[in-house]
Amino acid sequence: MNNQSKQDFAHASYEAIGVSAAQAMEKLAKIPISIHCWQGDDVRGFEGDGDLSGGIAATGNYPGRARTPAELMADLDMALKLIPGTHRINLHAIYGVFEGAVDRNAIEPKHFQPWIDFAKARGMGLDFNPTYFSHPKAEQATLSHPDPQIRGFWVEHGIRSIRIAEEFARQLGNRSLVNIWIPDGFKDIPADRLTPRRLLAESLDAILAASYDKNLVDIAVESKVFGIGMESYTVGSHEFYMNYAATRGIFCLLDNGHYHPTEMVSDKISSMLAFFDKIALHVTRPVRWDSDHVIRLDDETREIAKEIVAHGAERVLIGLDFFDASINRVAAWVIGVRNMQKALLSALLTPHKKLADMQSAGRNTEIFMLQEELKTLPFGQIWDEFCAQNNVPVGIKWYEEIEKYEKEHLTGR
Repeated sequence: MNNQSKQDFAHASYEAIGVSAAQAMEKLAKIPISIHCWQGDDVRGFEGDGDLSGGIAATGNYPGRARTPAELMADLDMALKLIPGTHRINLHAIYGVFEGAVDRNAIEPKHFQPWIDFAKARGMGLDFNPTYFSHPKAEQATLSHPDPQIRGFWVEHGIRSIRIAEEFARQLGNRSLVNIWIPDGFKDIPADRLTPRRLLAESLDAILAASYDKNLVDIAVESKVFGIGMESYTVGSHEFYMNYAATRGIFCLLDNGHYHPTEMVSDKISSMLAFFDKIALHVTRPVRWDSDHVIRLDDETREIAKEIVAHGAERVLIGLDFFDASINRVAAWVIGVRNMQKALLSALLTPHKKLADMQSAGRNTEIFMLQEELKTLPFGQIWDEFCAQNNVPVGIKWYEEIEKYEKEHLTGR
C-alpha cells in the first residue's frame, strides 16, 4: 500500500465513525500552544548566575544549555522548524535582555523588546510570568511575606509584569496571558494557616488594582499542592486560587503536576468550565511529584486533550511547563509540543457528540466498545499527513535535524 492509499484508508476509517480527518487537521492548525522558554536553559534566566530556589530543580548536565538571549532564541527557532503550526512563546521575567543589573521591581517593556521583535517576525504571540523565585527577597516568602516592604517589592514586580504583557499585546496584536505562581509555604506544619492567605489576597488585590487593559491582558493564578521546602503547607493552594479567581474575574490556571498524584487535571477541566468562561493550563508530566518531565503521549495527556476539545478548545489556554537537563533541550521542546499536538489531534478525531448522545441514552456498552476501537484506528497516518501539510519532517526524520544542530551549535557551548 503506497502513502496515498494509506492516507485514503485512514480518512475512510474515521469517516466510518462520523469524523472528518481533514476538518480535524484544519482545527488543530488553529490551536496555539504556549511554548515555555525555560526548557532551553534550565530555568536560569539572564539576571546572573544565581541558584534556583522556590522548590524548583532542573536535573542533568547535558551539553548545550542556552547561556544568552541570542542562544535561547536560536534554539527556539530550531525547535519551531520541527513543530507544525504557529504557536506562542511563554516568558518568565528573568528572561529580559538586560544591560547591567535590573531588579525585579524595575523591569520594563524595553527589556523584552528583542522578544517582541522575535515573536513579531514569526507571527507569534507572547505570554508572561512574573518570577517569584530565585531572588534574595524570596527566601522566606513573596506576596504573603509578613514584612509589608517585601510584599510591596513583589507587588510592584507583578504590576510591572502586567505592563510588559500589555506592551506584548499592543505590538503583536495578540492578547497576552500573565500567570502568577509563588513558592510561598512552610516545610513543617504552620502555626497559622489563615494569615499568609489573607496577606496573599491583599497583595494580589493590589496588583489587580493597577489599571490595565483587559482587552489586551488576561491574568491567571496557579496553585500547587506542595514543593521542596514547603512540603506541609502551600499558601497558594488550589482551593485558595480557585475561589480568588472566581471572585476577582480572572483565570485559574491548572498545572497537572501541581496536585496530589491521585488527582487528575483532566477531571477538573469540565468542573472549572462549568463556572469559568475560560481556564489556563500548564501541561507537564509529574513522576511521583511535580518533577516537570517532558510530556509523553500518555493516558493523562490524551484525557486532558479530550476534555479541551470536547468543551471548546477556544476556552482553554494551553501552555507547557517542563524542563529536563538530562537530554537534548531542543529535542525536549520538539517531543513535548508534538506530543501535545498528537493528543489534541487524537481528541479532534474522536466523535464527542456521538459518544455524549450514547451516554444520555444509556448505551454504555456501545460507548465502551467505541472508545476501545478508537485506540487502534490509523491515527499515526493522519498525524504524518498533518506534519507534511505544515512542512515539518514526518516521523522520526526531525531528529536528524536535531543531531546536526547539536553537532554544529550545542556541543561547543
